Amino acid sequence: YFGQSCFQVFLDKLPSTVLVNVYASLFAVPTGLILGIYAALKKNKWQDHVISTGVMVMVSVPSYVYAFLVQYFLCFKLKLFPLVMEAGTDYFSWEMIRSMLPAVLSLSFSSIAGYARYTRAELTEVLTSEYLLLARTKGLTRAQATSRHAMKNAMVPILPMIISSFVGILGGSFVIEKIFAIPGVGQLYLQSITLFDYDVFMVDCVFYVFIGLLAGIIVDLSYGFIDPRIKMGEK
Repeated sequence: YFGQSCFQVFLDKLPSTVLVNVYASLFAVPTGLILGIYAALKKNKWQDHVISTGVMVMVSVPSYVYAFLVQYFLCFKLKLFPLVMEAGTDYFSWEMIRSMLPAVLSLSFSSIAGYARYTRAELTEVLTSEYLLLARTKGLTRAQATSRHAMKNAMVPILPMIISSFVGILGGSFVIEKIFAIPGVGQLYLQSITLFDYDVFMVDCVFYVFIGLLAGIIVDLSYGFIDPRIKMGEK
């Protein structure tokens, strides 16, 4: 990176990290919520057991294991995707998006499991609450009570977690970026350590600290917007 501004190098690497993690979040959030809602509605039935077992497996396995499996089966054996990300800056071309998909899938599994487990736990608690029973006694069907009341209240603790994940996508993933040769911030961080490039290393550290603090602040503020009953600083 000699002869270049460390900030310029950092900005050049940022789009790859952001896009891969945005795609992973856009895939993981709805998939995890749907699985969690379905498992809560089918509590203690075989569907719930299957989803819960799958979630437990996905949570237990590190993301780099998924990366190797995706790379071996989908990229090497089936030839569905390239082994590494395409070079270049045409980030929205089909070839570039296709080359990002293995990394997107590898990053998504753990997030899907987290969203599904958390959504199931929150929605199950809400479905057994007294006010939902009151809604049923007023004549609402189970689907109406779930959609109008249960989902709204269950989303109060879930939405801040989703917001936090979207803010944290800028941080990237060191291991995934290294495995799939993604020219992003994570790989830049590792290269700066290997090359003893302290300027780039310090810029990366400041960036990660800023992202962590920003995510915490946004999550704290989001509670008041999601549920007006929550007022910070009031007695």
